[in-house]
Amino acid sequence: MHRRINITLPEETIELIDQVIDKSDSPEETLGERSRFINEAVQYYIAEKALAKLREQLKEGAIQRAERDLGLVEEWFDLEEEAWHKNEK
Repeated sequence: MHRRINITLPEETIELIDQVIDKSDSPEETLGERSRFINEAVQYYIAEKALAKLREQLKEGAIQRAERDLGLVEEWFDLEEEAWHKNEK
């Protein structure tokens, strides 16, 4: 399903779009190519933003887990050190 909307773009942006789309002889087909290009560009942009957000969430989670894991290591270090020395004897 498609829905028609009206957008306003700077002339420079339209010229850039026209440089990369397959222009045809009829203005209607050129508009269709522009629409397809803008649709793909918007979908690509949104996917990239979602990936960037996911990366940030993963990074934040890794930092939180690293802090937790470091705390666990510090808690268990003395016990493991003691066990190591007992096994050496």
